[in-house]
Amino acid sequence: MAVRIGLIGSGFVSNFYLQGLRDVPNWEIPVVASTTEERARRFAEKWGIPEWTTDVEGVIRRKDLDLIVLGVPNYVHKDLAVKCAQAGKNVVCTKPLARTKQEAKEMLEAVRAAGVLHGYAETEVFSPAVMKAREFIERGAIGEVLTVRSREAHAGPHEPWFWRKELAGGGALLDMGCHCIEAARYFIGKENPVVEVLAWGDRLYHHERTDAEDNAVLLMRFEGGQMALAEVSWIARGGLDLRNEIYGTEGTIFTDVTRETPIKVFSRPGAGYIVEKAEAETGWLFPPVDEAWIYGYREEMKHFVECVAQGQMPRETFEDGYIVNCILEAAYRSMETKRWEKVDYD
Repeated sequence: MAVRIGLIGSGFVSNFYLQGLRDVPNWEIPVVASTTEERARRFAEKWGIPEWTTDVEGVIRRKDLDLIVLGVPNYVHKDLAVKCAQAGKNVVCTKPLARTKQEAKEMLEAVRAAGVLHGYAETEVFSPAVMKAREFIERGAIGEVLTVRSREAHAGPHEPWFWRKELAGGGALLDMGCHCIEAARYFIGKENPVVEVLAWGDRLYHHERTDAEDNAVLLMRFEGGQMALAEVSWIARGGLDLRNEIYGTEGTIFTDVTRETPIKVFSRPGAGYIVEKAEAETGWLFPPVDEAWIYGYREEMKHFVECVAQGQMPRETFEDGYIVNCILEAAYRSMETKRWEKVDYD
């Protein structure tokens, strides 16, 4: 039996979800819901989805769906996830799980109380390069991991709501730092919690567009003494920049999925779409072979579909999303106090 998915959201991330699902077996999407008829209709036509609607809650209540995937803005994550849980629906929510620790806690409590499967759609730890790095760590190839450095950068978000702090929950640190935090936990080990953080963030360029930070740096100290550094930016020109550096007692691993691509193109007239948030399509270009695959969308969607089919909890859950929100909350406190802040997981 195919896993029947109700997709809520018809924007940027939902398009990547469908790209990721293209080569995944055993699923179907009977319906997509969006806030406007035109967007829902266009999305359904583009991806061959038989039904579209603006009745989001009606989709959540449907009895013929096995999984609800939330590809929606941050400010509706909590309400929709809680409604999915109350309706007894397995649910996957895109990153970050919530705008605040409190919202994330309510979401986690709701899915636990309902006993449903819950997945945190954090693409970074489903990227093939990142999973391969973890494989080498597990083999002991680089000894004990001591430090991790991660960078996530581009020239700014694609939707207006991202730029409004009250809607998004924060700026570049929340938007992109969530990836770096989970990558560090993945490499160093989730059994080894982050205990304190030191963070800096400021609005360096986008003064007219946002009241949140457009650049940030986060230092995380783990219980075992390991350190992780996250650098994030909304002012980096040239398209998406995704990198990890993992340093161990016996070796080092680098991942770089957007700059060191296996294909290079020089185009005078313009080559069309190149990569997420690219700002040019002429001259020397470095297109990724398959964005949905290298970013992790394909592997995470495959994983979530398989988990629902088998009735197993995913390896990335709302608990992981909650932990990330706890770390982010401490980081934002540190931005204000200019000192190390302890991470509170209660």
